[in-house]
Amino acid sequence: MGRISRRTVTIGAALALAATTAGDAVARPAGRGHPRQALRGMWLATVAGRDWPSRPALTAAEQRAELLAHLDTAVARRLNAVVFQVRPTADALWPSPYEPWSAVLTGTQGADPGWDPLGTAVTQAHRRGLELHAWFNPYRVANHTDPGRLVPTHPARLHPDWTVPHGGKLYYNPGLPQVRRFVREAMLDAVRKYDVDAVHFDDYFYPYPVAGQTFDDDAAYAAYGAGFPDRAAWRRRNIDLLVRETARGIKRIRPRTQFGISPFGVWRNQATDPAGSATTAGVQTYDDLHADTRMWVREGWIDYIAPQVYWNIGFPAADYAALVPWWAETVRGTGVRLYIGEALYKAGDPAQPAAWQDPAELSRHLALAARYPAVGGHIFFSAKEVGQDRNGAMARVVADHYARQRG
Repeated sequence: MGRISRRTVTIGAALALAATTAGDAVARPAGRGHPRQALRGMWLATVAGRDWPSRPALTAAEQRAELLAHLDTAVARRLNAVVFQVRPTADALWPSPYEPWSAVLTGTQGADPGWDPLGTAVTQAHRRGLELHAWFNPYRVANHTDPGRLVPTHPARLHPDWTVPHGGKLYYNPGLPQVRRFVREAMLDAVRKYDVDAVHFDDYFYPYPVAGQTFDDDAAYAAYGAGFPDRAAWRRRNIDLLVRETARGIKRIRPRTQFGISPFGVWRNQATDPAGSATTAGVQTYDDLHADTRMWVREGWIDYIAPQVYWNIGFPAADYAALVPWWAETVRGTGVRLYIGEALYKAGDPAQPAAWQDPAELSRHLALAARYPAVGGHIFFSAKEVGQDRNGAMARVVADHYARQRG
């Protein structure tokens, strides 16, 4: 968690606890949506309280103060966008008619925290000249498999047939049309209510493989899989439909709001597909997560893609220096913007390879990416490390590449 200054705490404590709404008059970020402005973003993760809040059941004033401190840290690091996780586990960080309040706020799912985190984040980010990208996880329901632990009114508890347990977690089944409609409308509720600069998905579509387990969607495949050559093709089509329909919904409701997706950094390995990257990664989004990220770019369904290129330069299985040019070529001529997801969390972590102990590793990433005009910016994972800056890697990035404020 970033250091909270006395000034920030005072500001946060003084804010009224009434919910902030989308109608608040605030200045938009300078150059909002301008394609020539390099994006300098950070993810602000809330699942399991990863970045915010620092612990459950803080007072509303304390939660606000911590949230504003993260926004102030983004400004201090000369960033211009915050990607704020507002639907971590089929719940909400705004008053939603579809899903319960998130337990990360009060410690109890469904309990009203007494304020509106998403509304406040939009307003306060814009006042600071920051873009606010609302980050949603479409299908994860819980970090456990017991529906009985969900609030009684939770849609997944009311419709247990919508869910599939897998790998110790509970997921909505992407193969059910009613699930796709529900999660789309639950997410679009935030777009209707708030002037978010973007809707943002991360890398969780079908869940990551778990050794010895299969994702049990037999009944859905039997009901809806006719006409597909195999189950994998059917699953990819399910995810394609969610992406395409969400994109259409966003543009219908708020045409200036962007739609961005941040997938795992490898679409397919070259050994699997000649169009793939020169990598040997153990996970391929097309095959394992059933997410055809390359096709979404080529079809222009999304406004930006931010692949998580979370490896160092020279990493044998997935070299940063091989993946950045592959993604640059993928977006070429499509009009889709490319932002590179950066693994700031690895910098200075003694458990990581030696390259990550060098404070200059991330700065070298930005220098390499600058050789490719298609790269329109970077997003750092995540906010806690942006503030803490364990080995000075973030400060080095700012000094070397962010001399000018805001890009």
